[in-house]
Amino acid sequence: MTAATWEAPRTAPTRRSRRRGKSPYPTWFYVPTGVLYVVLFGVPTIASFYFSLTRWTLFDIDFIGFANYVQFFTEPMLMQGFINTFVYGIVTSALKVVLGLALALLLTTTILGRGYLRTTVFFPVLVSTVGIGVTFKVLMDPFDGLINQTLALVGIEGPGWLTDPAWALMSVAFVDVWKGVGIATLIFIAGLVAIPQEFFEAAKVDGASAWQRFRHITLPLVQPAMGTVILLSLIGGLRSFELIWAMTKGGPGFTSDVIGSVIYKQYQAGFYGLSTAGNVVLFIIVTAIILPVSHILNKRQVES
Repeated sequence: MTAATWEAPRTAPTRRSRRRGKSPYPTWFYVPTGVLYVVLFGVPTIASFYFSLTRWTLFDIDFIGFANYVQFFTEPMLMQGFINTFVYGIVTSALKVVLGLALALLLTTTILGRGYLRTTVFFPVLVSTVGIGVTFKVLMDPFDGLINQTLALVGIEGPGWLTDPAWALMSVAFVDVWKGVGIATLIFIAGLVAIPQEFFEAAKVDGASAWQRFRHITLPLVQPAMGTVILLSLIGGLRSFELIWAMTKGGPGFTSDVIGSVIYKQYQAGFYGLSTAGNVVLFIIVTAIILPVSHILNKRQVES
């Protein structure tokens, strides 16, 4: 029997298997997710863009073009809200990254009560944001609050945490960090335990100090976890509203207003089209910041 007669039966099944490999059947698994995405995200997003160009109520819609955007950007408290939003987002993100990494390093060592401490750090994440806001509003009361009363015992006069314009925004930011640092810590712990211990053992054999091991092994290999923490913290900080509204309602004056609270105040006043335009502006701002940051972080991870 010749070689040609041997090859024919072997090549035919291979071609049939290749044709079967091109079957569209696996793509049907994307359909349910695609439908949910379109219904829950695509349609509301398009509707928001449309309603931002109208003056609307539940019973009437008037198309007015970009008048809502012009009015939104002429609001006197908007510029303060813009500045506060960026300050709040940057401060909370930076503190969550630094404190989250420090706590993760501590909670991955062999310390007494490590499991209990991990639970304690993560517990505030499970508590309602509004509940935490109301609780800390009572604790930070300048006269009867437990924090200032405790400071008074050691001879320190506590400031008006939520009533002093110089302290209000940062006070809320610190509470936000306290509540959200548990998520950052959990992500960093997952990144740290994924680093092979052989790297650290080899570095110890070569005489590397603890700082050198952290700088040249831990920090580069924990970059994916750090990128995730930065993105999540920055998105949460730029979209902040619940905690600020529960603690200060944007006060005193407009000193702790962020874009979210400005939008809500317009909605409370009955300017629904104007508040919808504000939501579109917030969506564009968050997207314009997060996409470049995500690209830079992903690029650094590839290079490292």
